[in-house]
Amino acid sequence: MIRGASLRGFARLVEELGGDPGEYLARFAIPPQALTSEEGLVSITSHDLMLDAVARELRCPDFGLRLAAAQDVSILGRLALAIQASSTVAQALECASRFMFVHSPALSIGVEPDPRGRREVVALTYRKDLRESPYSPQAMELGLGLFHRVTVTLLGGPAGLRSVELPHRPLSPVPRYTEFFGAEVRFDCPTAALRAERRLLDEEFRGADTAIHRLALEYLTSHHTDPERLASTRVRRAVTGIIGATPVTIGHVARLLAVHPRTLQRRLAAESTGFEEIVDDVRRDLALRYLTTTDLPLGQVAAMAGFADQSGFSHAVRRWHGASPTEVRRRVRGTH
Repeated sequence: MIRGASLRGFARLVEELGGDPGEYLARFAIPPQALTSEEGLVSITSHDLMLDAVARELRCPDFGLRLAAAQDVSILGRLALAIQASSTVAQALECASRFMFVHSPALSIGVEPDPRGRREVVALTYRKDLRESPYSPQAMELGLGLFHRVTVTLLGGPAGLRSVELPHRPLSPVPRYTEFFGAEVRFDCPTAALRAERRLLDEEFRGADTAIHRLALEYLTSHHTDPERLASTRVRRAVTGIIGATPVTIGHVARLLAVHPRTLQRRLAAESTGFEEIVDDVRRDLALRYLTTTDLPLGQVAAMAGFADQSGFSHAVRRWHGASPTEVRRRVRGTH
């Protein structure tokens, strides 16, 4: 999932491009209130597929960058308070890295050695967990673009940025990227990153406030649990790893996780979920991924999503999306 605030500015930008934001939201099963809710969650797969579709159909290859330009750190909600009240860039990055899961468990940022081997340079990385959702060029440019804008705002300027790295090929003319980032941009790189001078990590913020920073961290810690510590996360990943290859039962998954099935059931219940609910979620996400990002035959998609036959798969897709698998494929791709 991802917070609906990630779509701030989406409707206005789509309208400016001559599109209908309501039609796109309906096509990708995203509730309209997601555009106005600061805390609501939407499927990150639907979110990203929608961005790619808008860019393609409205002939706006820099849609992700444009949307990033319309946003700021406030889309991160209470996490933004902790970031803005940090004392240094290093502390702000540590805070954002620790609590990025509040915005989306599928996204992460970090500070890593320079991929070019320069000791005086660090890589501020931005990653998406591809076990959770397919890669999306537009969503990647939105995320890295916003990461850049936040960093520049906190520092008071772009000084110290050496270059920008993107995992995909250019979607827009290269000058559009250099204009946006104010630095050299390289493509087809292993990881999305902002390469910056190491000294920037020690830069102090004029807006630092120790008391606000501490209170914001206390709130985030008390109200949000890192998904990596949840039984439901471990179950979801185990199910994703075996579905389509072997029957998915709680007994099998419990053995993989080295716990008793009843113990696993209790832990899931304590997290307000259940085994069958997780399996259904995994099947729904995989079905949407394979239907919309591949041309695989429906029978093969059904098998890869863990269904014994195509009939059961079609019934499930209608329950999830109110349309047949073929209709979902056509609707999401904007074809007829």
